[in-house]
Amino acid sequence: MTATAGLLLTGGASSRLGVDKAELRRDGERLADRNARLLASVCAVTVEVGPGASDLPAVREDPPGSGPLAALVAGAAALAVQGVEGPVLVLGVDLPFVERTLLAWLAGQPGSGTVVPRVDGSPQPLCARYGWADLAVAARLWRDGAAAMWALLDAVAVSYVDEAAWGTVTDRSGFDDVDTPDAVARAGLEWPPGTPVSYTHL
Repeated sequence: MTATAGLLLTGGASSRLGVDKAELRRDGERLADRNARLLASVCAVTVEVGPGASDLPAVREDPPGSGPLAALVAGAAALAVQGVEGPVLVLGVDLPFVERTLLAWLAGQPGSGTVVPRVDGSPQPLCARYGWADLAVAARLWRDGAAAMWALLDAVAVSYVDEAAWGTVTDRSGFDDVDTPDAVARAGLEWPPGTPVSYTHL
């Protein structure tokens, strides 16, 4: 297996959803716990970048809530302290239908560079593998004021994989994220205990 480490990103603001995405449940299991479990089953070293929503060791992006590029940089720094120097799987906490088969497939892609799935031509940067050298580029971009993951994808050599390739291990639902109440309803997820009725009945 090529990937040696994983980063679970849990620090999003969830402003469109109104509750913490990490606390949503699929079949009674919090998304933070589910995705941490899946990522740890594939990677030898796994770190959460966020407020500590899972049982994984956690670090924060600086400043907290400053986006996935900042989270990627903070996570890479934490992994470097642990001696990691290889490819890193990155997974957003808000993908309720991702499965271990997809993560293992990404980890095992040839080479050691960045591999990003695309769905209908749209890159999925929060369910992807990043080369270690490209994470150094991410740090430079962040220091220079970049905030979006697209800045990194534009700056490094990316191997994009489309449905003809990833379709052998997952369907499109593996990349579905949940960022609105309607998306939660469509996915059949359970709201965290104590969620206001105004959210759960939209």
